[in-house]
Amino acid sequence: MNLSGFLPELATRTATLRRDLHAHPELAFEETRTAGVVAAHLKKLGIEVFEGIAQTGVVGRLKLGDGPRAIGLRADMDALPLPELNSFPHRSRHEGRMHACGHDGHTAMLLGAAEALVRLRDAGGCAGTVYLIFQPAEEHEGGGRVMVEEGLFERFPMEMVFGLHNWPGLPAGSLAVHEGPVMAGADRFEIVVTARGAHAAMPHQGTDAILAGAALVEALQTLVSRATDPLEAAVVSVTRFHAGHADNILPEQAVLGGTVRTFKPELQDALEEGMRRVCNGIALAHRVQIELHYARGYPPTVNAAEPSFVCREVARQVVGGEKVYTHLRPSMGAEDFAYLSRVAPGCYVWLGNGPGEGGCMLHSPHYDFNDAIIETGIRYWVRLVEKTLAA
Repeated sequence: MNLSGFLPELATRTATLRRDLHAHPELAFEETRTAGVVAAHLKKLGIEVFEGIAQTGVVGRLKLGDGPRAIGLRADMDALPLPELNSFPHRSRHEGRMHACGHDGHTAMLLGAAEALVRLRDAGGCAGTVYLIFQPAEEHEGGGRVMVEEGLFERFPMEMVFGLHNWPGLPAGSLAVHEGPVMAGADRFEIVVTARGAHAAMPHQGTDAILAGAALVEALQTLVSRATDPLEAAVVSVTRFHAGHADNILPEQAVLGGTVRTFKPELQDALEEGMRRVCNGIALAHRVQIELHYARGYPPTVNAAEPSFVCREVARQVVGGEKVYTHLRPSMGAEDFAYLSRVAPGCYVWLGNGPGEGGCMLHSPHYDFNDAIIETGIRYWVRLVEKTLAA
């Protein structure tokens, strides 16, 4: 379908909608206003709407002609608990919350694509169904997992599922398509060291939780540097260490926490086992008790071969081969699109948001989605549907 005739005007209206969403950010599972905007927009277009999935999730079902094939297009809706430091008119109206990851843009682009897809339906040429998935709670809370657990794929069977995320640092309007790992799995841990407190001037009368904790910080790094294949990607980061409250007391407890990032489930298993081994060894060496609380987070996001091939072809058609990146390194960031792509073959692509200088990378209080890439996002979604559901 030729979009050039109406796409500029559609993109302008979509940008206005995007800025409205930016001004009214909502946190995980609280996206009631956003979900209402989404549902109302889809209903106005005559798209069948299903609400209340994973509390605030919305799915639109758009039939593009008779045919058994079906695909899913997913956008995330939630914001971050972060005070916004921008001063433009559409800055957040809610203190302590902002769209610092571009989910306002993702939601708006998929709504814009929905309007274009209605025109595509009326023009004919496709056979099948598109499910427009507006997912809550991507930021840390696993809304994708909840949607799957509540029967997303049973209610809306689809043979492939697709996601898109803006990516600061990539040229505006370019597309990056990985085959294989694209985002890491993200686990979290907390370690509680319990010792026997003592006067700081007489440390021999007790045991030292801080010293044991410091030994843990150092020893945990050997799990990557000495116990992991150097050709594999893994990160173990201790990001917090809390202990003590006075200069002359050895505290009885120290609490450490952090994250583990990998691209392979078997490496997640190995690192968790290694952390338990290190904790047991440090506990014996320092005569303290150590408890490790290890929580599995988002699994790795891995693009399947067939949908990745389709996305590469579509990306080249939409932006030209010189603006399609197929060999970028994956990110150690995490993404709960992984829960969807573990059920149906999926592909998750990056849409270039432009230069990231000036502190405007993802999760920055200065971030804003680049409205100039909205046309590219809409074109990509529409062409992807045309490609996969061609009659």
